[in-house]
Amino acid sequence: MNYTLVAFVVLYLLGTLAIGVWAGTRIHNTTDFAIAGRRLPLVMVITTTFATWFGAETVMGIPAKFVQGGLNAIVEDPFGAGTCLILVGLFFATKLYRQNLLTIGDFYRRRFGRGIEVFCSMAIILSYLGWVAAQITALGLVFSVLTNGAMSETTGMIVGTLAVLVYVVIGGFLAVAWTDFIQMIVLVVGLAVIAVFSAELAGGADKVMAMASSKELWTFLPPPSFTDIAFFIGAGLTMMLGSIPQQDVFQRVMSARDEKTARNGAVIGGVSYILFAFVPMFIVASAVVVMGDSALELAKNDYQRVLPTFVLTKMPLVMQILFFGALLSAIKSTSSATLLAPSTSFVENILKNLRPRMTDRQQLFAMRATIVAFTGLVLAYAIAMKGTSIYDLVSTAYQVTLVGAFVPLVMGLYWKRATTQGAVFSVAAGIAVWILFFPQVGGEALSKAFPGQLAGLIAAFAGMVVGSLAPQKLRNRHEAVHHVAGMPAQ
Repeated sequence: MNYTLVAFVVLYLLGTLAIGVWAGTRIHNTTDFAIAGRRLPLVMVITTTFATWFGAETVMGIPAKFVQGGLNAIVEDPFGAGTCLILVGLFFATKLYRQNLLTIGDFYRRRFGRGIEVFCSMAIILSYLGWVAAQITALGLVFSVLTNGAMSETTGMIVGTLAVLVYVVIGGFLAVAWTDFIQMIVLVVGLAVIAVFSAELAGGADKVMAMASSKELWTFLPPPSFTDIAFFIGAGLTMMLGSIPQQDVFQRVMSARDEKTARNGAVIGGVSYILFAFVPMFIVASAVVVMGDSALELAKNDYQRVLPTFVLTKMPLVMQILFFGALLSAIKSTSSATLLAPSTSFVENILKNLRPRMTDRQQLFAMRATIVAFTGLVLAYAIAMKGTSIYDLVSTAYQVTLVGAFVPLVMGLYWKRATTQGAVFSVAAGIAVWILFFPQVGGEALSKAFPGQLAGLIAAFAGMVVGSLAPQKLRNRHEAVHHVAGMPAQ
């Protein structure tokens, strides 16, 4: 065990805790706690948006997928995920910011009523299980690697989760925003320096690029068959659209000091995420050049350890400190945001429906208590799912919001004829068709023939249109029949 490296990591964790305690002194109400009082400048909106997306899968999951299957294997993330933020900035940020909402669930209530509010909020909350579990899994792996196995992955999960939980509970979104700002600086500088050093170990960036070209890793489009294209589109849309109706994205939009900042922050954050995601990909590609087949074998069997193993075995102490500082920054920034977001949604859109006369002080306490409870639930889920890849935990997390919450949001904003009944039809059709494509329900043949999340999305759009227009057409036909008969319509 490298005690110097462990000492630096511990000091870094204590530093973020201190920021959380400081931020807690500035929390006076639920608006401060949930969206930082709507006063963040552009640079902090960009950093907190970027840092939230740049998580464990970006550093450890995406690069290993890339060296195994090329760009085609990572259409979902970073391309779909980054494009999500760009779409939020271009088409959603301004419209939602003007409504002065605390959560994304508030929009569903205003537009379609409490039933849709509660259901969509539940779908959003459940989607965070996989996302946060991926970060907790990565924390456990990091602490296990750092201690050379002296700390088990399960113990590492618990320790890492507690380190994040403390400053989120105390400081809320203000603590998240400030730690994201600092952690993004550590992340960008650390990974950039490591990328340069990795290129030197590989004999130059040109050799890394040549290796990628020789293995056809730059191939992006799928084979020209209906099934391959359908699954390619389904994978891309899962995070591209399924991440739009998410509370963590919404919080960043609403925390901006004005609507222009909200729009630009999301767009710049999305573009930055896609571009910088290539840095860890380059580092792992360098590892393949340096380590040869052993790196590819590790990527195939235990891909989450490729980067940590490369850094610990091939780089000096200063690079190890930079790497683990950057890695912890990525994981902690994402996990802190995704612990806060579902807890805020639960209190605002579910608990308040059960206890409508809660004071602001009671709501603030409830948000903090819910964060603790949700953290315990996710930690148990992560431990139970130990062995599942980080990338898979993330990629499946947003299918439920894609088929159940995206269509009511986009149609509610952009289609004036959308009705509550249409929203009900949309949610029911989207979820039902998506479940039908589960191998345990519709069989392996159906699940392999067409992506279930894409089928659910199509059904959700159809349900919205049919559910919204059918009552109107029936009403018009009823009025026409009575008009011909000379009778007043009822």
